[in-house]
Amino acid sequence: MAAEFLSIHPLNPEPRKINRVVEVLQKGGIIIYPTDTIYGIGCDLTNKRAVEHLCVIEKIKPQKMNLSFICNDLSHISQYVKRIDTPVFKVLKKLLPGPFTFIFESNTNVPKILGINKKTVGIRIPNHPIPLEIVKLLGNPLITSSIKDDDEIKEYTTDPEEIYEDFKNKVDLIINGGQGGNIPSTIINFTDGEPIVQRQGLGVFAA
Repeated sequence: MAAEFLSIHPLNPEPRKINRVVEVLQKGGIIIYPTDTIYGIGCDLTNKRAVEHLCVIEKIKPQKMNLSFICNDLSHISQYVKRIDTPVFKVLKKLLPGPFTFIFESNTNVPKILGINKKTVGIRIPNHPIPLEIVKLLGNPLITSSIKDDDEIKEYTTDPEEIYEDFKNKVDLIINGGQGGNIPSTIINFTDGEPIVQRQGLGVFAA
């Protein structure tokens, strides 16, 4: 059965439609949704079967996955990260929500949830109402990856209708939240204490 295609207002997401998305996630569904950078594909972090299905779609082995968690606030992050020192917390508070992915050492909750030993975890709080409202209502982070295009020139698909054509037989629900961006998040690695910019993307970081 083809995926549901659901248009949601990008600035004022309709609660009824957010409820529908969360229903799909709670049943182990895979969704595609907009962020403040590019469109993402994800599922409920706590649903192992959904995570396995996501890995199949993305053609990655669970042990090798470097997927990020979409959280909706800083307190959410502390449930999955080993330690956030005060200076690091100040950086996060300043930059989030925003177009950044922060890499931290994971705590013991992560392997318990995923069933695999992941030493690091990527954390995102995008500056976009749709994913934030989804995660808030769901009560768990989304485990997420970016939607990539097979075209070598156009790395990321930005048109939700094009995304639908590409993924309608692979996922359960695709959100149309308007045209997406084509620049990914800036990745900042905090695993060694000092921040290291691992990938320069949309976010501007000054330590």
